[in-house]
Order: sequence, then C-alpha cells, then structure tokens
Amino acid sequence: MTPENVSSRKEILVIENDPNTARLLQQELEKYYFRVRTILDGRKGLTEAQAHPPSLIISELAHPGMDGWEICRSLKSHQRTKSIPLLVLTILGQEENRLHGLELGADDYMAKPFSLKEVVSRVRALLRRSRMSMEHISKALRKVGTLTIDPDCHEVRKHDRLIPLTPIEFSLLGFLAGHPGEVFTRDQLITALWENDRFIEEHNLDVHIHALRKKVESDPDHPRILVTVHGVGYKLENQEEP
Repeated sequence: MTPENVSSRKEILVIENDPNTARLLQQELEKYYFRVRTILDGRKGLTEAQAHPPSLIISELAHPGMDGWEICRSLKSHQRTKSIPLLVLTILGQEENRLHGLELGADDYMAKPFSLKEVVSRVRALLRRSRMSMEHISKALRKVGTLTIDPDCHEVRKHDRLIPLTPIEFSLLGFLAGHPGEVFTRDQLITALWENDRFIEEHNLDVHIHALRKKVESDPDHPRILVTVHGVGYKLENQEEP
C-alpha cells in the first residue's frame, strides 16, 4: 500500500479507557495510514471530539465517571459531531445493548473481544458510507411526501422541521428516495449501502430502519413513509401523511 499525503489522511479519534486496547487499535489503524488520536477518558474524549472533529470516532461505552450512552447521545446531538461516523466498542455484547447503541445514533457496534482486522474493515466501510452518502440522490432538492431532502446541506426536513440523521440513515433514506415505491430486499440494501462489507448483518439494517422510522414517521409503529413489504423488504412511499 502506498501512503497518502499525511495531510489528506483520515483522522480517527479513539476514546478507550483501556491503555492496551487503545495502543493496539492505534497501531493497527496506523498500518493502514490513518492518523489516530487516542484519549483514555470519556469526558475528555467527548470534549476533544467537539473541539476538533475527526473523520470518524471509535468509542468504548464503559467509561469511569461518565455513562457511555451519554457519550453517544452527546456526539449525535452536537452540531460539530452529529454527522461523524461513530463505531462503538464494548464488553456489553448483549443484544439489547447493541440495539440501544444503534438507536442512539451509533453507526456500528462491536462487542469485545474483537478482531483488529474487522475493526479496520468496519472503519473503512463507515468512511466509505460517509463519503458516498449523497451519491444515491440527485443534487437537487427532493420531495418525498412530507419530507424534503437537501443533499447539498446534508439535511432532511419534515414540515420545515429539521430531522437530525446519522450518515447511514441519510444514505438509506436518500437511496430509497431515489427509487420511490420500488421494493428492495435486505440483501439489495446492504449491497447498495455497504457494498461488499461481509461483516454487515441483516439485523443491523433492521435497527437502522427502526431508528429512521422513529425520526421521519408520525407513528413509527404504523409507518406510512418507510414501509415494510412482508416477505420481501422495504420501500419508500411518496405520499403525504394525514
């Protein structure tokens, strides 16, 4: 691999309270020519991310003195970090914890122990998603029912109310908005959004669908915009809500 110019390398901020894990992550990521900053304190890491936003954030959940869920919530609500891809690493590997992390805005979730090679693969996939997030929709404003999608500003509004979306949520909505009424299987959506990343699971897609519905639907339990076609997949209905 030929290294890029140092100034153009993507910068990764690692917020990890275990020094050994932080060191291993930094060494592995630097092999692939990422610039890496590591911070061993959750509160300091949050402050650093907001003061000097990186290209991507990797954060542990179990930080002494600060709730890791609050880190996710703060990163995804702050103006300077809300669109930055967030990969959560944690020993809390239970299904409900993974769902909670993704619903709070984390773009991906890995339970410890993990493969360093897999971390790199997921980092690359998230950065690719962030870079390509606007390639699935036209550069013009797009109206889908009550939603207005602005790719230039990377914004979605509903009845003129700004809806904050993660990069993956924006990509998912933008892709479906480019094909209103067309049904896509889970495999087709994963291929379109994550290309050939073999680590993405169908269930991760379902969680992102669920989180997106909570933001764009008036009644997420009875969706009228992002609709499930049972036994097939999902489609975006181009219709006004009542």
